[in-house]
Amino acid sequence: MTLINAIPSIILGILTESWSLFEEAAPYLFLGFVVAGLLHALVPDEKILKYLGKSAGKFRSAFNASLIGIPLPLCSCGVVPTALSLKNRGATKGATLSFLISTPETGVDSIAITYALLDPIMTVFRPIASMTTALFTGIAENIMGEKRDSKRSLFSSENGSIALMQAPTCSDSSCSCHSGTVPDEDASLFTKIKEALKYSFVELLGDISGWLMVGILIAGIISYAIPDEFVGNYLGGGVFSMILMLVIGIPLYICATASTPLAAALVSKGMSPGTAFVFLLAGPATNAATITMVTKFLGKRSAALYLIMIAVCSLAFGLLLDVIYFRLGIKASSIVGSASEVLDPWIKTAFALLLIPFIIHGIYKQRKLKKGKTSSSSMV
Repeated sequence: MTLINAIPSIILGILTESWSLFEEAAPYLFLGFVVAGLLHALVPDEKILKYLGKSAGKFRSAFNASLIGIPLPLCSCGVVPTALSLKNRGATKGATLSFLISTPETGVDSIAITYALLDPIMTVFRPIASMTTALFTGIAENIMGEKRDSKRSLFSSENGSIALMQAPTCSDSSCSCHSGTVPDEDASLFTKIKEALKYSFVELLGDISGWLMVGILIAGIISYAIPDEFVGNYLGGGVFSMILMLVIGIPLYICATASTPLAAALVSKGMSPGTAFVFLLAGPATNAATITMVTKFLGKRSAALYLIMIAVCSLAFGLLLDVIYFRLGIKASSIVGSASEVLDPWIKTAFALLLIPFIIHGIYKQRKLKKGKTSSSSMV
């Protein structure tokens, strides 16, 4: 009877956490969709294929994506629409994963706050580790993906079937590469901006909104279930603490900038810099929403590689950082006190409220489009 009475309170707590997470994500999601739209409307497909496509090579496509993502101030949710847009326009899966990792782990804003709240060692180490993790993941994906495609092609040939191994084509009407038209390079700036907004907030947003909401709800459940005291009491240092921080950080939504004050506070209470760094690397790069969408749009194997590489590299770089501090004889310290919020709360709420009608409209448009295509197929 007590549990039944507590259910409304639990539901309210989960919804409150989910809304809070949505508010944190909304400005960066909005920015992510704008960036995706501008890339779609202003950057020719030839440029995407040249620098991030198969013609760039397994290494260079991943390297370019890793490098491009370092300065962009997009969180692990906001980066998804931009990355999916790149993938739909010819970027390799490896380049897509590299971009998904390097972009949310660092940004010009988070680098500045890292210098202010932690120290120069962490400030330099953070983008280097982020880019290295992204690069290794992208190269691994490109190599493994090519081997898998080669096996599929060989299997198809041995069975006398015709393998269509060229650029992927989507039969699913929900795929955003189906939606809209390729922008005309000779169109006016106004037309390009109009096309960018339509692509971002109708087509692409409609594609991923459902999965995004599911992921944020899961993240809200996790945030509600894990008490804050648990992090401070059981993450004092060592490999076990790093693994525990990794398990906690992977599913939670926290952007690179917001994670920095928490890491600084934990270091000031005695946590090793390596353990804090595991959180700084793994936390911003992943969350339940991102994992859900990567699994849906890139496949289970790519999602598994994405998580495994982040986990392995986070632990490796965390251990390496502790060794660096130990060898230099430096005791990790941080400036005590909370950093000022990058965005005021009312701005986050405003973006969340602004994004809701776009999400509803995008889902409605996509369902209407899908229903129309289904009806056309049935008539044929």
